[in-house]
Amino acid sequence: MCGRYCIDDETFRELENVVRNVDVRLRRGKKGDIHPSQAGYVMTGKHPGLYLEEMNWGFPQYQKKGLLINARAETVLDRKTFRDSVLHRRCIIPAKHFYEWDSDKNKVTFRREEKKNLYMAGFYSHFREGERFIILTTQANESVSPVHDRMPLILDENELESWVYDDAFLEFALRKIPPGLHRKQEYEQLTLKMTEE
Repeated sequence: MCGRYCIDDETFRELENVVRNVDVRLRRGKKGDIHPSQAGYVMTGKHPGLYLEEMNWGFPQYQKKGLLINARAETVLDRKTFRDSVLHRRCIIPAKHFYEWDSDKNKVTFRREEKKNLYMAGFYSHFREGERFIILTTQANESVSPVHDRMPLILDENELESWVYDDAFLEFALRKIPPGLHRKQEYEQLTLKMTEE
């Protein structure tokens, strides 16, 4: 699962090396932690070359309150709610890092150790209030599984255009094992070993 992620000025500057012709008005967009329902940056294929824009996070649920914020990579093509979007409207959600909470409710940060940004695979759709996106998740790899059993489907930088434009790449990407991530826990309980004298 992915329920919160972060983007900062450094993340945005790095995006300008990946996306051609970034609209300068986007530099004033929201930075910091992005929560479900809030606007975040996404890269789409609406124009030749990756295109950066803002969209809100989460699909409204029909006949229910709340938002659908994640979709399972393993079943996304079988779900009527998601199938058309993942086939025709794929996007990439850039982030500096994302968060999960462990069983003791401690916040844990995950990021690419050797890279400035991580790129999460997603897709978007059209709703009355505008376009909205969802983040794809997959089975957690060894770096995330001690904290949570799901994690975002993370793309390498050389896979970004393939994810957005190449339909043949879709099946491979949905089965992809994400790269290992660096984990940082804000609070870690220490156990003191008492010895008898």
